[in-house]
Amino acid sequence: MSKQNQGIDKALIRDLAALLKETDLSEIEIEQNDVRIRVARQMSVVAPVGAAPAAPAPAPATPAPAPKSAAASDKPAAGTVASPMVGTAYHAPEPGAKPFVEVGASVREGQTVMIVEAMKTMNPIAAPKSGKVTEILVEDGQPVEFGEPLLVIS
Repeated sequence: MSKQNQGIDKALIRDLAALLKETDLSEIEIEQNDVRIRVARQMSVVAPVGAAPAAPAPAPATPAPAPKSAAASDKPAAGTVASPMVGTAYHAPEPGAKPFVEVGASVREGQTVMIVEAMKTMNPIAAPKSGKVTEILVEDGQPVEFGEPLLVIS
């Protein structure tokens, strides 16, 4: 074993990788005794056919979004569509255009329901299931965090 590899704790790396999966984080970095370890996992967004490929999203600055209100529960409602990245949420494909969906609209699985812009890249957010949009939880142009609820489909 080389001298450089003697300071690497493989069990620690495995523990960090398990922590990524358990907490649904995309990246963890620690530094101990002049050794820095960064563990990251690739997250992907499924885009509709014909859409431009999305650039990798930056890691969130904080692991958890701020609570929306005191009445909000820790567990999201069934059918909640969460943001897959940090960015800015948009209801329509361009300013002044008709929104992708409105409350009460029926959607089909895979249909674009919103866009999250991250690093100048427009990332379509697809409906994970067919149903009716019962609530839109973010304003047009609102900054969103990774995992923040965007809308509810029932």
